[in-house]
Amino acid sequence: MTDSQAHSPAATNSRTALILIDLQHWILEMHAWQPRSASDVVDACARLRADFAPVVLVRYLRADGADGGPDAPANQLHERCAPGPDDLLVTKHGLDAFEGTGLAARLAASGVTGVVLAGLSTAHGVAATARTALASGLEVTVVSDATATVTAAEQDAVLGELARAGAAVRTVDEVLAALVTGS
Repeated sequence: MTDSQAHSPAATNSRTALILIDLQHWILEMHAWQPRSASDVVDACARLRADFAPVVLVRYLRADGADGGPDAPANQLHERCAPGPDDLLVTKHGLDAFEGTGLAARLAASGVTGVVLAGLSTAHGVAATARTALASGLEVTVVSDATATVTAAEQDAVLGELARAGAAVRTVDEVLAALVTGS
């Protein structure tokens, strides 16, 4: 799905959207991510994705196109997290998935009242997106074992900061269990 396409009716019935952030090849390969590897983050995101609708995939592209644009191999999302026909693909030019993308309006139009955030990096794209979502009144869950950053200490600090700001911090298993129980 492109930036301008809407969700299918079946994908918009959920009040909680999964937002997968910056799972592009160049970002996955940027660091030895901590406290889990990029491969582990992708695996966790793929597990979440299998049980969610709607799914929003966020990618970062340079506004000036100097990174080769959306078709450059390095800018492609990992194959396990590539857009499906009912997914929303959002392109951002900064850290925050809401800034300048129209994402807030799209979620609101779909009746979404909560978001589950996963991807890279916890301290940057995930945290910036979480802060905006919280400020806009959305219920926010950050998936601790489907995110990573540069160091384990930074991961713990950012997750603690987001929890104090009002985000729920849960594991993949906790998020998936909540989907089953509706809690």
